[in-house]
Amino acid sequence: MTAVSVLDAPARLLFLTQDPSRVTAQLGGAALTPPQAAPLRDDISTDEITPVPILTHFDEKLGRYPYTGFRAGDTQPIGIDAIRQAGINVVVAGKRYGKGSSREHSPMAEKSAGVRLVIAESFERIYRQNADNIGLYTSTDMGLVARLQGGERITVDEIVAGRDALAAAIVRAGGLLAFGQAQLRDVSAAGERLEEDGPGTGAPQAGVSGVSDSTADSAAPSVGPPLTLFEKIVRRHLLRTAATAANPQQGDGVFLRADWRFIHEYYSGMAAHMLHARCGRPLRLVDPERIVVFEDHTSYVEESPNHVRAGIVPNVRAMCQAQRDFADAYGLRQHRTLTEAEAARDTGANVAGISHAMMAEHYALPGQVVVGTDSHTPHSGALGCVAFGVGTTDMANAFVTGAVRLTLPASLRIELDGAPAPGVTAKDIVLHLLALPEIRAGAGVGKVFEFAGEAIASLSIDERATLTNMTAELGGLTGIVAPDAETARFLRERRGVDAAIEPWMRSDPGADYAAVLRVDCAALSPLVAAPGDPGNGVPLSSLTARPRIDIAYGGSCTAGKREDFDYYHQVLAWAVARGLRLPDGVTLYLQYGTTAVRDYCVAQGYDKTFAAVGARILQPSCGACANCGPGSSTEASQVTISAINRNFPGRSGPGSVWLASPPTVMASALAGELASFAELQARYGA
Repeated sequence: MTAVSVLDAPARLLFLTQDPSRVTAQLGGAALTPPQAAPLRDDISTDEITPVPILTHFDEKLGRYPYTGFRAGDTQPIGIDAIRQAGINVVVAGKRYGKGSSREHSPMAEKSAGVRLVIAESFERIYRQNADNIGLYTSTDMGLVARLQGGERITVDEIVAGRDALAAAIVRAGGLLAFGQAQLRDVSAAGERLEEDGPGTGAPQAGVSGVSDSTADSAAPSVGPPLTLFEKIVRRHLLRTAATAANPQQGDGVFLRADWRFIHEYYSGMAAHMLHARCGRPLRLVDPERIVVFEDHTSYVEESPNHVRAGIVPNVRAMCQAQRDFADAYGLRQHRTLTEAEAARDTGANVAGISHAMMAEHYALPGQVVVGTDSHTPHSGALGCVAFGVGTTDMANAFVTGAVRLTLPASLRIELDGAPAPGVTAKDIVLHLLALPEIRAGAGVGKVFEFAGEAIASLSIDERATLTNMTAELGGLTGIVAPDAETARFLRERRGVDAAIEPWMRSDPGADYAAVLRVDCAALSPLVAAPGDPGNGVPLSSLTARPRIDIAYGGSCTAGKREDFDYYHQVLAWAVARGLRLPDGVTLYLQYGTTAVRDYCVAQGYDKTFAAVGARILQPSCGACANCGPGSSTEASQVTISAINRNFPGRSGPGSVWLASPPTVMASALAGELASFAELQARYGA
């Protein structure tokens, strides 16, 4: 068989370098050598490859926009249509390429613009899997650069060398949907679940198209080496297919049967477009009762400076309608966010909010597998389940086959020792982790973060969810906490569910970990992450110069939970009791994560305190975190203190974003500059 070439034309390279003039020169026709291009940009996020306003497109129009958010220095040197016009077909970058959002729009935009190969020192998991799924080639072999510049032909066999067998097969097939039709829908009854779901997992029992379930005695004692909780859950959901190993090991590609699959409006249109184009109408969805559809990013789009300025509000509304049409056509369970008008007349019947927060509040259970089209899907790992984000093609394939792709990862054990001091929250812990040199170097990329230790035992589910949620920023596949009495309490009191915490739901002594990281939580103080990256964390007390604040934002999946609002109220109630209000020039936004959180705050009387201090209250939804509503900056000179999870360039507007914990955000809003609650108390008297 003739080896297939990666490129069908001479290589035209674009080095994504830190020097904007060199980027501009390449787009104008200049060819750089690797030394001339150095240093390359690290940590290029999907927000930079495809900024939020572009996500209303889900077809070849995306090809006009790749890298329009890319920053080199203080500039954005790549304009609309620049990649197509320059004939770029190979892009070269540094470490952790494609970090952040799970948006498949990014590799789709690159491919639609003519890019055939992305070479980087390392890739984020979701980005690379998305690229595989749509037929965009990726490689970490930096030696390919010199070969391409020398006119050598690079083959697909070389590109997939070293990849797991499943990834290689998908790349060779030209993408996941083509692979899935050929390898999954026609799999015979030989495809089977390796082990039965244990009691209490709540796993669906209907057969998968081409993949059937087998049964076994789940009470039988386990044999073999000791396992992590993640490995146990995965084994209970493994599907045996002709395309995967009978006894998969770490690094192998597998397919899982997920208990829950969820999607939101920025992905549904693309998924429907893909599936109808390939499979026709109507689709035959597998276990549609286990698919949940959320409209959670767009309720404030008319107030989003980003969307209004770009003139794409009608596009967003059309995108939402496409999701509603898809959900209605196939009878899928839907949750829609509330507009302000709808919220004003809400009788409590609406159940709405941010998708991954809603999954923890209403659906996920210990021992389950949950997949969603959002990088913050690991949120539900706080309940002791395996929850991870996937791209549009992965979800589309899962809709029609029931099978979810996963490359079996290694695990990191994060031992959180000691009791955090008053005023130190889970957000401070995760900002500390993000700043560790090994994490910044990529030690967590693609791995499972298992959180354990004395500090974890004392944290509520809401606080644990902050840790698992921000596994996305740590670079991991997912985060997980073994379920315990606190888990049972949360499920009973919040959801009315009596879930047994079964003996198998914990890691075995002697289970294998790639590394163990220890954090002395008792030694931590409030942290902030400087603008540009969540990994820029420093103790607030170490900053002698305190930036002024224009905007303070409390909300998002990371910080829109019930306990986050307890923190917001604690600080603001203290301020109200002393007659303090927001300083002139500071705007404070508080946005509920779900309607349940909103209703809790109203019942507690928190809304009165928030109003008294001068905060603007926003209904449950994603918002400024994803540049989708009030709270985003509008000018480059503005400085924001935010409880969200990401501060990538342009993520929440053109201004600078500092990340902090809920109490630090509130204290900074009141002080008009970065300040902890303890510092504010010292200033005005505790």
